[in-house]
Parts: sequence; C-alpha cells; structure tokens
Amino acid sequence: MQVPITTLAIKTFNEGHIEVVKKFLKSKLKGLKVKTQVCGTLNNWVQASISGEDENIALRYISDEVGVCPNTIEEIAKFSPLKGYITAINKDRITLDIGVFSPQKVEATLTLQHLQAQLADGRKLALKKLAELYGFCENLPLTVKASTINMEENIVETTFSEKQLKIYRNWTKSLLDRLIILGATREEIMSSLRTTRCLRDIVDVEPLGIFEHAITCKLGTDAAGLIPKIGRQLPNSILTVFNPRKIFEFFREIG
Repeated sequence: MQVPITTLAIKTFNEGHIEVVKKFLKSKLKGLKVKTQVCGTLNNWVQASISGEDENIALRYISDEVGVCPNTIEEIAKFSPLKGYITAINKDRITLDIGVFSPQKVEATLTLQHLQAQLADGRKLALKKLAELYGFCENLPLTVKASTINMEENIVETTFSEKQLKIYRNWTKSLLDRLIILGATREEIMSSLRTTRCLRDIVDVEPLGIFEHAITCKLGTDAAGLIPKIGRQLPNSILTVFNPRKIFEFFREIG
C-alpha cells in the first residue's frame, strides 16, 4: 500500500534546509515506531511520508508542533486554522501561500478591511503603513483562519488567528524591539550573534518556525541598528523589524 504524502507547514529557503528538517523530525519522533521519509519539496514546502505502528500519534504530534497543510481546498472549512507565508503586499490585500496545490494552487488573502479591523481598531490606514508598523514582508509566516472559501476561483479569504493576534499584543505590550530573521536556523542566528558580539543586546531568540525567528532586543536596543551587523553574517536571510514604540507613537498621534 502506498504511503500518503503529507505536506508539512514548513517552507525551505535553500537545499541545505532539507537536512535540517530530517534531523528535526528524527529528534521529535524519537521513540515512536514510525518510518519517516522526507520526500523533497513542492514549491519549497516540505513533503514527507510517515508510516508505522505509531503513525497516527506521530502525525498528530507533527500537526501540533509545526502544522500540516490541507491537501485540497475542499479540506478547508470556515474558521480552519492555516499557516501561510506572505507572497505579495498590495494596496488592498496581503497574499499568502498556504501550501495547497491540488488540483490547482490555492491563494489565501488578508484584506485591508480585515487588517484595519484587527490591527487598527477599524481606522482607515493604508496597507503600506500597516506593513511598515508590523514588519510585514515577503516570506513572513503568519497564522490565519479561513473566513470565506471560493472554490471556483481557488481563493480563501482569511483573518488573523487569535494566536497571531496574541503574539502581536504581547510584542507590543513588551515595548521591546524585535528583529525578525527569515531563512536561518537558530544555530546560524546564535553563531551570527556571537560573531558580531550582539548577544549582550538581546533577551531571547523566539522561534516562529524552524527557519524563522524573532530576536527580542533589550530595552534601549534598536533592532534596526542590528541589521547591518547581523545582515552581513546572514546574507541569504530576510530581516525585518517590529518596533512597538513606533506603533504606540503612531496611534497616539492619530488619536
């Protein structure tokens, strides 16, 4: 019997990341009676097969730990949680890749209206301003939930999940800058922090995924100021900033 292929909610940024995923799965599923094989990637999403006596336990654990992508749009119900990566930021919407390609690629969107409602208390802010305030950029992972499913056009309209909103609320309340790094492992980030002697400027390295992390800066440390140093050490990574003070100041000014 052919073992079904599961698309994990993990996107790779280079060929070397496949080996990282293999080691990750081996470590996480240690002790379970399963055979795990990473089959490769589809549009950079990791595909794997998991079989054996404990495969249901393993699949549930992986689903909770990193998430799995729906196989088709028919598997997406209203309010279904989804993980997506930003592919485009336009005037009226953010487009997300949610890892669904069968029978056709499914596009997910976050409309400006929903973003204004969830991030700006309904204020009519431009998407460009919201992206600047919250550090939205290409390849940033976001957790969303389906609100409208258009099967004819293969489009899923989404809103931020409570999990994602909680992250932004906690980040904002902390008043600490965060440098978001996309496309690097924790080990690569820690190495760059040691090399640049920036460890003294940070509080924590928070995982947003296997290859996406948020560096929490100490009070008084400007995340944007770390970009030239760390960026040189991680030339293939994408760096963006979340600055809660700018968010507070902006909303205080507009009332």
